[in-house]
Amino acid sequence: MIDLDRINRDLINTLQDDLGLEHRPFQAVAQKIGLSEDEVLERVKVLKENGYLTRFGPFFDAAAMGGAFCLCAMAVPAEEFEAVLTKVNAHAEVAHNYERAHRLNMWFVLATETPEGITDTARAIERETGITVHCFPKLQEFYIGFRVAA
Repeated sequence: MIDLDRINRDLINTLQDDLGLEHRPFQAVAQKIGLSEDEVLERVKVLKENGYLTRFGPFFDAAAMGGAFCLCAMAVPAEEFEAVLTKVNAHAEVAHNYERAHRLNMWFVLATETPEGITDTARAIERETGITVHCFPKLQEFYIGFRVAA
């Protein structure tokens, strides 16, 4: 593991803010935190390789583009959790996946290009795993501005 020094913390915190839609967005980040663009790119690569960043990319509103989002949950036997996790995460539609201490212990978000894609993907996961996928469609949207200080 690398050291999560002040510069890496500043970088992580800066990357959680708005990354500009410009030709060289990392150059602006570099100027803000006092590094070169190459240093920023290398640090992002190393932070990702070492697990400090698990996902780095844009967040699109699938529904606004004609698609859909859905929170899903499964009751996965503990001894099968890793195998089921691998099968679920193999689907490109799975935005993220996490374990909970609950009867429904695997929770994930599906993001699909069409509303029908939610049902199609959930049913495919059920066929592959033999476990029911409970779908909890969004009834109301809340913007919470999730951010974690490094």
